[in-house]
Amino acid sequence: MICFAKMGIFCYDGFRFISMNARLKEMSKGVTIYFMRHGQTYLNHYHRIQGWADAPLTEKGKRDAQRSAIGLRDVNFSAVYTSDLQRTVATAEIILKYNYHAGSNLPINKRKAFREQFFGSFEGLEVERIWGKVTDYIENEKQDLLTTNDRVKVEMDTFHELDPTHDAEDFMTFWLRVELGLIDVITAHRETDQNILIVSHGMTIRNMIHELIPEFSLGEPLDNASVSIVRYQDGFYHLEAYNQTDHFALEEKIDDVNKDREEKNKSQQDL
Repeated sequence: MICFAKMGIFCYDGFRFISMNARLKEMSKGVTIYFMRHGQTYLNHYHRIQGWADAPLTEKGKRDAQRSAIGLRDVNFSAVYTSDLQRTVATAEIILKYNYHAGSNLPINKRKAFREQFFGSFEGLEVERIWGKVTDYIENEKQDLLTTNDRVKVEMDTFHELDPTHDAEDFMTFWLRVELGLIDVITAHRETDQNILIVSHGMTIRNMIHELIPEFSLGEPLDNASVSIVRYQDGFYHLEAYNQTDHFALEEKIDDVNKDREEKNKSQQDL
C-alpha cells in the first residue's frame, strides 16, 4: 500500500485511494451536486477516442443540452464547475442560459482536475479498434479479474500500457488529479445546503460518484447531456438520480421556453 503522508489525505491500495470517503463526509454537510456529462460532440458522433482531445458540440449535443437546461431551469445553483475543455464549458453555458436563478451572471469555474482520462497517442482514433486491443489484452493478461469496478480501473491502466508513447494516463494518475478537484469543490461548499453543478466527462463523473457512494458500480453507462444527482444528508451521500435523460422527451418546445424566458426578463426589468 502506498500512502501520501505529506498530504494527509490519500492511501492507495493498488487500485484506488482509500479513506477519502470518510474525509468527505467529515468535510461536507447539506450539499447537493448535479453531475452532468457534456453534450454529444463530433468525435462522439464519429465514434472516436476523446479524452483531452476536444471537439465542438453537434447540433444534437446542443439540443440535448438545451433539454437538460429546461429540466434544470428551476434549480438555484450557487456555483458551476467544468473541466477546462470546451465541450463541457459550452454545455454549462447552455445550462446557465436557461436557468431562472443563476443566468449568465454566474461564473463558470474551469478545472483541469475534471478532465476525462488522457488517452495519449490513441486520442482521435476509432473507438472500436482501440477498445478491441484493450479488451484482448485484458482477457489474455488479466484473466483473474472478476468485479466490474476492478475491470474498469484495469482498462484505464491498459491504455497506458498499450500506448506506444505511454503518455496515456493510468488509473492512479487520473484519479489523483480528479480526487483533488473533488475535495476542493466539496470543501468550498461545506455546510451550505447549496446546489452545485459539475459538468464533466463520462469516466470522470462515474469515478467521482463511486468515491462518494462506494456501492455504486463503475460499469453503469452514462449518456451525453445526462444528469446525475448526489445529495449529502444525515452523514451519507445519496444517489437521487443517475443518467437521467427523461427530460429529452419533454413536449415543451425549446422555442416556447425561450419566449417564456424573455417575458420573465422583461417583467423583471419593468419592476
